[in-house]
Amino acid sequence: MDCSHTIEQPHPAEVHVSSDSTPATQSVPPQRTDDEQRLHELGYAQELSRTMSGFSNFAVSFTIISILSGCLTLYGYGMNTGGPVLIVWGWPFVGLMTLFVGLSMAEVCSSFPTAGGLYYWAAKLAPSNGPFAAWMTGWFNALGQIAITAGVDFGAAQFLNALLDIQGWWSSTPGHTVILFGVILLVHGALNTFGVRLVAVLNNVSVWWHIVGVLLIVGALTIGPEHHQSASFVFTHFANTTGWHSTLYVACLGLLLAQYTFTGYDASAHMTEETHDAARSGPRGIVMSIVVSLIAGWVLLIGITFAIQNYSGELNSASGVPPAQIFIDAVGATGGKLLLVVVIGAQLFCGMSSVTANSRMIYAFSRDGALPGSTLWHRINPRTRTPTNAVWLAAAGAFLLGLPYLWNVTAYAAVTSIAVIGLYIAYVIPTFLRLRQGDRFEPGPWNLGRWSKPIGIISVTWVVVITVLFMLPQVSPVTASSFNYAPVAVVAVIGFAGIYWLVSARTWFTGPKIQGSAEELAAVERDLGAV
Repeated sequence: MDCSHTIEQPHPAEVHVSSDSTPATQSVPPQRTDDEQRLHELGYAQELSRTMSGFSNFAVSFTIISILSGCLTLYGYGMNTGGPVLIVWGWPFVGLMTLFVGLSMAEVCSSFPTAGGLYYWAAKLAPSNGPFAAWMTGWFNALGQIAITAGVDFGAAQFLNALLDIQGWWSSTPGHTVILFGVILLVHGALNTFGVRLVAVLNNVSVWWHIVGVLLIVGALTIGPEHHQSASFVFTHFANTTGWHSTLYVACLGLLLAQYTFTGYDASAHMTEETHDAARSGPRGIVMSIVVSLIAGWVLLIGITFAIQNYSGELNSASGVPPAQIFIDAVGATGGKLLLVVVIGAQLFCGMSSVTANSRMIYAFSRDGALPGSTLWHRINPRTRTPTNAVWLAAAGAFLLGLPYLWNVTAYAAVTSIAVIGLYIAYVIPTFLRLRQGDRFEPGPWNLGRWSKPIGIISVTWVVVITVLFMLPQVSPVTASSFNYAPVAVVAVIGFAGIYWLVSARTWFTGPKIQGSAEELAAVERDLGAV
């Protein structure tokens, strides 16, 4: 990797943030904005370019949730595990539970608007052992972020391969899908290398692409087909091809479609150091991305399910992508391909934003010395003021996570399970610690007031349930080619992070670091501004 365009950060005397104290700051120059002042109070210099609006912040999370990505890439999974009744009714139920989790996160985000997000919150909120809480939160967040990037871009590769197969240009095989997966990751890495302004513009476009895309798809599937499924089929039909005989067990497994889609909204927190009015815009971005996705996604799923023409034939289509066959059967080959292009475009937008959020988390975690090779990963490209090295680490990690698809037919579902488990464990640790704080918690300008405790309890309970649920076997019988390797990935992260902590990190990782005094932070900013 060419590091000639990166600069080393100045090394002022480092002071470590304890888990129950806020660093004091010296007098702030009058020209400093409120966002920059608050960031200094949290211990960091304004290294990243703060150019994003509140809408752009919302757009990042909305794009990563991406109903045209998550809903459709796991639609075939949903047809197997519960069928229409779980696809349609699982969505609002999971969406409501996710909203509780998002509200709890948003309240903490308002108090600590920094790119470190979840692991920084854990360090500040833990009554004791703050560094260990931050350490484990950060590692689970990193796992979830990399898995989300892998899941989104792999889904885009599957849909793109399906389109190429339908066109007769390139057959849909695991090898071809993995090649496309790698190319897409390279493109997204390159886009993120050019800077946050370009990414922000594309994210803004993505919001309207998703909304107009949903309306276009639902409209076409409403008007185009000569035949629609009955309301009874759409809202009550249960299907199970998993090999398991327990209706309740299979129904619970079917919730993965919705829960995987409702991930990645912590991106609004990771982008707060690049957002204006971060203490309000970050929380709003989290909550509004969930609410808008909940409404639009439900409309999309109902529209597609009504348009099913041949359940068994579309589920087992040669392309391996049931929604693609549903589109073609419903509106014809030409129309189906056009709808498929709309979906692929949305998925590519989603993957680009996922790499953005992932890289900011890696940057922030490395800034505090928590990753091997931290000095390399937290360097800022002076031309774009973006963490270029972290961008490419995010892309490489995602590619490695998707490789098992070459020999494991359930690998994609496993990747989505890993994403859900990793992210939601990281989401809920700060929420649990905030509950333990009680009245000692100092809320930011965006807060839940008296509703904070009940919403927090619901959030923690739900995350415990889904963490166990999505590590369970998804098909029967369990074989080497159908094994859900999500537990392996989770145990590997716990084992690596735990051993690393006991052997080494506990002697030097003391939580998020203060980069220096107000004068030293200003010097960092002047050096970056002079490049």
